[in-house]
Amino acid sequence: MLFSIVKLLVNLSFSLYSFGVRAVTLRLVGRERELTRLLDRVDALAEGRGTALVVEGEPGIGKTALVKALCEVAAARGFRVCKAAGDELGRSLPLLPLLDALSTARSDPGATATAERLLARVDDLCAVGPVVLVLDDLHWADTATVAVWKRLARLVPQLPLLLVGVLRPVPRRDDLAALRAGVERLTVPALPDPAVVELVGALAGGAPDPALAALAADAGGNPLYLVELVAALVRGNAIDVDATGTARLTRSDLPPSLPAAIADRIGFLGHDVRRVLVAAALLGVKFPVADLAAVLGRRVVDLLPAVRDATVAGVLEDSPTGLSFRHPLVRAALYDEVPGSARAAWHGEAARALADSGAAVDRVTRQLLAAGDHVPDWVARWLDEHGATLVAHAPEAAVELLSRVVVTPSAGDRRGVLLAHLAEARFRLGDHHGAEAVALAGLEHGTLVDLHWTLAQCRSMTGRSAETPAEVDRALAAPGLTEGERARLLVLAARAHWDVGDPDAAERLADAALAIGDRWATSWALHVRAIVAMVRGRTADALPLFERALAVSMGDPANADLRLLLQVNQAVALGELDRGEEAVAVAGAVRHAADEAGNTVRLAQAQSALGQLLLDAGRWDEALVDVDLLADDLKHPMVSRCDHGVAALIHLHRGDAEGARRHLDAAGAGAAGAGAGGHVVGPAALAASLALEQAGRPREALAVLVEGAAAVEDLLPDAVRLAVALGEDPSAEVARAERLADELDVPHRRASAAYCRALVAGDPVGLLHAAEEWRRAGRPLGRAKALAAAATTFAAAGDRSSARAALGDAADAFTALGADWDLTLLSARMRELGVRRGPHAKHRRATHGWESLTPMELKVTELVVAGLSNRLIGERLFLSGRTVATHVSHVLAKLGVRSRTDIAREAVRHRAG
Repeated sequence: MLFSIVKLLVNLSFSLYSFGVRAVTLRLVGRERELTRLLDRVDALAEGRGTALVVEGEPGIGKTALVKALCEVAAARGFRVCKAAGDELGRSLPLLPLLDALSTARSDPGATATAERLLARVDDLCAVGPVVLVLDDLHWADTATVAVWKRLARLVPQLPLLLVGVLRPVPRRDDLAALRAGVERLTVPALPDPAVVELVGALAGGAPDPALAALAADAGGNPLYLVELVAALVRGNAIDVDATGTARLTRSDLPPSLPAAIADRIGFLGHDVRRVLVAAALLGVKFPVADLAAVLGRRVVDLLPAVRDATVAGVLEDSPTGLSFRHPLVRAALYDEVPGSARAAWHGEAARALADSGAAVDRVTRQLLAAGDHVPDWVARWLDEHGATLVAHAPEAAVELLSRVVVTPSAGDRRGVLLAHLAEARFRLGDHHGAEAVALAGLEHGTLVDLHWTLAQCRSMTGRSAETPAEVDRALAAPGLTEGERARLLVLAARAHWDVGDPDAAERLADAALAIGDRWATSWALHVRAIVAMVRGRTADALPLFERALAVSMGDPANADLRLLLQVNQAVALGELDRGEEAVAVAGAVRHAADEAGNTVRLAQAQSALGQLLLDAGRWDEALVDVDLLADDLKHPMVSRCDHGVAALIHLHRGDAEGARRHLDAAGAGAAGAGAGGHVVGPAALAASLALEQAGRPREALAVLVEGAAAVEDLLPDAVRLAVALGEDPSAEVARAERLADELDVPHRRASAAYCRALVAGDPVGLLHAAEEWRRAGRPLGRAKALAAAATTFAAAGDRSSARAALGDAADAFTALGADWDLTLLSARMRELGVRRGPHAKHRRATHGWESLTPMELKVTELVVAGLSNRLIGERLFLSGRTVATHVSHVLAKLGVRSRTDIAREAVRHRAG
């Protein structure tokens, strides 16, 4: 009842418009339908159901006024309201609108890390209560802001979040088109004729006569134009309201357009106020008063009279975070008053004033970018000092600005450093060939280690790592290198030799770097030695090297990325040593750390390693969750192929051919499971082979495994199994399995060797021994396969008792995994051999409802019911926010509900039942 009253009041509410010294209030006429629809979303928000909504329409049509009314109602109900807007001058600077809306400072690592913190901030706010997040003028927002908006839009089903984006139809951008396609849309149309007459009457103070009504009709139903048009008429005494209450038009020289009407409003202001406003227009739609004072070279107190007059005149609006123009078109009218050449120079002067006042790098950069080709001499020095920060936070803006500066005479002896910044920025944007060209140009100005690292990364990403060793050798021969520079180049050379398949040279160069003692280089050298040890089968020797490297790199921000890489490889090493629980814990921890740091490369690697570890451990439901956490375009192709291979393999074992085909197609691995450069991806190859086997093409399935078995040990057991079944000779694969077991004496390698030998010999006892070794290794699928093979071998030999016992154990193992295809195949084979399993309860995995929730989903659900945010749930369960969000999405889908509140209701109902 209370909200119905509030809603009625809003429908009758008034917005303030100023006409010089005269204030007139008017309600949002003609917008009842749109406003009701928005307020319905507030009702849904109160019930815990979020919505992602795009409000779109032409400039001045009333989008902002509608959303403002929405925000006022939400605030009156006690909801958290966060608002900000995109800015034409800030399009190259990532995430500024969201940073403003959420009152969040930019984090140090860069835009991606800041994005993760913004998402966590929204999650935390939603845990406290309903949140309305509005981004106006989203058409001016940078691509990173749009990307985060889209991620938030995917989360609204599980958060009490009303996410609103306000857009114009143009400019047309692909990312905005994608944003519109996936969310609810509200298009704000022109005002209908009756609403136009009503609005003009309220503005003019009387019912418009035919001439005034005809003039208003020329405004095309645009409320802003109507407001400005009537305001100009009132200021010019062109409207007379007679005794009958009719507003009559008395003059014909009227503003012919909206810009002209806005210019008329500005024209009534004094010279000093106009000068202040033009300077403000240089800063954007919204700006801090301190920046305005810096640009004008005046004290804030001296600006107060002009700011007050501009506010009273309805040009500026005040807010707790600064001043803003009442409408972007008002700011544009002032901005366009300044000739283009003078405007560029003034932007340059504004940048210098802001830099001298200690303003943030992004605010200085906005002015420099707006200055166009006008690059003052001081900018090279400023970029020398702040270039690394700019590259980290806004690589697109850095490329644009640095590209202008490096060709100017003022770059001077700083050109090499500036080119290093430019090369790094281009690399961060994925322009590997462009970054390589810049790095080569930079090397003409001296041997800069940073340039060599960027160059090596570019060549690695373009498949030309073989060119790096010679390049680094030349750099090492250059005169004047410091010991630190030499150590870092030696490490780079070691990595390059590793990339091209020369572990001996890699180890030798790493040892040479270690001898110098540079801390940064020592960490990387130890990493190279560790991965060389792993590839040589000395995995146990690699673990202390990882620990030592992690200890050396501790506390050094420059080694943050390396620490993540070390932990990813440490998890892989622990998995190879069958220390599965430790491996999963390390992989989970590094995934969380990479997510917090916004390092998507290491995040993808950690998730891929974790997915494979969970596959081996039989935790298939968790492995399937991890595959979909990151979009494929954020992963290296090999990582993506591996992830989809894991998912396809699980779906195949579970009898889900359609799900498996979807992931196999996404993997793009072809029949051989090989990726670019011929690298065999184990899970993808296993999945491709199993798909062929299930399709009745066992010889092709065997060919896939034989082709990759020399590189990937996990392919050996199935290669031998298929070879024996087809009457082929598997002796090479058996010999390799035995050799690997000799090189590294761990349970899973002993199991593989025993399984392969026993299959060839038809030895069921040997197969039981392999099953026990796989149990010790913590790899239930291998154990189940060995038990299944033992069961059929016993049955073929006539030992029905042993066959039945092995069958029961194998069936239980397959059931625990949900491996329905394997269980069905085994049961059919055993029936052919005359052996049936004893009485057992038939179990089929539920796909919907409470019984379908996995153990991890039940844990997440329990904490959702307790009211914890995704971030807090993640901290409690040692999961990333992305993982928790994915689990919550799965719970919503399985329970068939729409919100976290609905999950809580279902939990209560389930407990009561």
